Amino acid sequence: MMGLQGAPARLFYDFCLDEHVPSDHLLRGVDRHLELDELRQLLKPFYSQMGRPSVDPELMIRMLIVGYGMGIRSERRLCDEVHLNLAYRWFCRPGLDGRVPDHSTFSKSRHGRFRESDLLRKLFETVVARCIKERIVGAKLSRSTPASSWPTPINIRTTAALDAHNPSPRLYDSTKVATAERAASVNKTTTAVVRNGVMRGLSSL
Repeated sequence: MMGLQGAPARLFYDFCLDEHVPSDHLLRGVDRHLELDELRQLLKPFYSQMGRPSVDPELMIRMLIVGYGMGIRSERRLCDEVHLNLAYRWFCRPGLDGRVPDHSTFSKSRHGRFRESDLLRKLFETVVARCIKERIVGAKLSRSTPASSWPTPINIRTTAALDAHNPSPRLYDSTKVATAERAASVNKTTTAVVRNGVMRGLSSL
């Protein structure tokens, strides 16, 4: 006999977001290591003491992490995905019936308060420092310098297999590498020209 799915009206629903997010989901691993305790204190000077409450800045940061982690580049699409996807709702913590900010509000906060407070750079440096501490990446930290003021362009090339006892990647000066590559190319061209000249000279004898 053919079954028929029914959806009887209920006054109360017993629904838990945590039960509907797989235990091996990427956002569960991110959430275990995410620390945003100092976020509100850092952004406090950039909010007015009067007026209506704004969207929670932690919600904004968590939405940004979802966008970067899941490859969602459009702010409009990101807001739609957080609204619809249960795993994204669980990670961003607006609750099952909480409102997701409009894409225009999200954009203003991202390009306004977050940029003025230099929050994203500080968050990035915190993540990198923790990765180095946990030996997920290897590098030598000297100072935080904007890319525009670097004296020499440096390319970080990580070898395919890192030494287990010294996992720091090798650093190469890109200028020296480019110079060496050009010199090698010139040498090859010169060798070919000389070889062709010798062959032509021998053939004329």
